[in-house]
Amino acid sequence: MALLDLQKLTGGLSRTWAGFLRDWDRSLRSGNYPETTRYNYLLAGAQLARYLGEYSPDPDADDGADDPCAVTKAHVEAFQAWMVETRSASTALNKYKCLQQFFRWLRDDEQAIDRNPMERVRPPKTPTKLVPVMREADTAKVLQACRGKGFVSLRDEALIRLYANTGARLSEVGMLLVADVDMNTESVHFHGKGAKDRRVRFGPKTARALSRYLRARGNRRGAALPNLWLADRGAAPLTPNGIKIRLKRIGAAAGVPDLHAHRWRHSFAHEWKLAGADTGDLMLLLGWASEDMPRRYGASAAAERAMETQRRIGIGEGV
Repeated sequence: MALLDLQKLTGGLSRTWAGFLRDWDRSLRSGNYPETTRYNYLLAGAQLARYLGEYSPDPDADDGADDPCAVTKAHVEAFQAWMVETRSASTALNKYKCLQQFFRWLRDDEQAIDRNPMERVRPPKTPTKLVPVMREADTAKVLQACRGKGFVSLRDEALIRLYANTGARLSEVGMLLVADVDMNTESVHFHGKGAKDRRVRFGPKTARALSRYLRARGNRRGAALPNLWLADRGAAPLTPNGIKIRLKRIGAAAGVPDLHAHRWRHSFAHEWKLAGADTGDLMLLLGWASEDMPRRYGASAAAERAMETQRRIGIGEGV
């Protein structure tokens, strides 16, 4: 099943909202936006419409729930505050960025509004979270938890090794096709954010795990599917969200709490910087366009390295 189901996404919305979101999706598809990006954009619009229709205390919110052209700055700010209260500040910031794109499209492309209601809305402040570095010992525990010769065990080991070995995003590994894996060159073709594709090499242990998985995959009912990862049962692909859930379960079984793919991404950046390797090369490997990303992803590791340096130098301990 496709990640983006427009009918399901717009279910219960007014005809006007549903029509605009459908047209926006068409515009995004023509711009070659990835499906995951389109889904996040459209979801934010649908959530704003539902908030205005079901949760907003504003008596004027009904107009905005019926037509996005009637949405005001106050409506957006109330929705943003509700997101902070019911979800998190980081989720609210994500919705803020998505809605910026929607109302900009509504004003500039569709010319349906004269003024963007997002113009003077401030983005929510988000606390800087230090994501803990994924230790090799923890990765070993996780791999141990999925050892076995069955299909699920072989698939899970290949998944985990690919995340740890390449530092790729959850969706990049999750959306891989069989054709994206080249066992001859031991490399994988990732389809990154903003249609930025890249090819990344993987090591011998990951190659062996992938080879074993591909052999087991060939005997499954869904072997003819183009998707690399297959679900436990039936001829169906394993989606990125399914991988996310699976990793949490494996982490719980292994005694590694809060296991998610991005921990390996942070750790990849940490190990790269620790080895004194080039930041530009790291950006290419991880599919980053902004130099802010290495700093952000390396924050936990940088703090850890600073503490180690502090311990080694021992300032104030010589008296």
